[in-house]
Amino acid sequence: MRLFVVDDHPVTRAGMAALIGAEPDMTLVGEAATAADAVAGVADTAPDVVLMDLQLGDGPDGVEATRRLRALPDPPYVLVLTTYDTDSDIVRAIDAGAIGYILKAGPPDELFAAIRAAAEGHSALSPQVATKMMNRMREPLPSLTNREIDILRLLAAGSGNRDIAKQLYITEATVKTHLVHIFRKLNVDSRTAAVREAVRRKLIRMS
Repeated sequence: MRLFVVDDHPVTRAGMAALIGAEPDMTLVGEAATAADAVAGVADTAPDVVLMDLQLGDGPDGVEATRRLRALPDPPYVLVLTTYDTDSDIVRAIDAGAIGYILKAGPPDELFAAIRAAAEGHSALSPQVATKMMNRMREPLPSLTNREIDILRLLAAGSGNRDIAKQLYITEATVKTHLVHIFRKLNVDSRTAAVREAVRRKLIRMS
């Protein structure tokens, strides 16, 4: 298996190189600290699996890097390897095309098993992440009000808070309050993610 590591911490990359080097069926073919370098490096080395951290310094994060890698003509499988286990991080990564989500706090055997599963096209989740996802699926989805749906449609059309306020005859402060409720109900942390999740749930349609 040909592996590529994306992490902005040199010590972490060195540690991963040492771990991978001890596995007879795994070879580290490259590493990168940014999303741009990851895309360029993967295009040059054609790995089977990319191990992706979520936080990559000041540039695009690991979710965006995952999205770019999966858009390549011959995309590798992307296995997220991170310390973050919030619901929003997990959902964003999987929506971007990650085949698995593993926590750095887990034992090496868990990581190696996940890498081998990913290389064969199978999903892989840390036990804690799997539990979170199952609990999330069991919980009833909070419903959005008609006003919140209207705001989501305007967000999808590219409207800012001021434009939304004018079109709906409400104040900008009210728009911001609605956005807080929308983010909480959709379990997202940005306007873009809210629109994407609303489209995925078929609450709105992109024009």
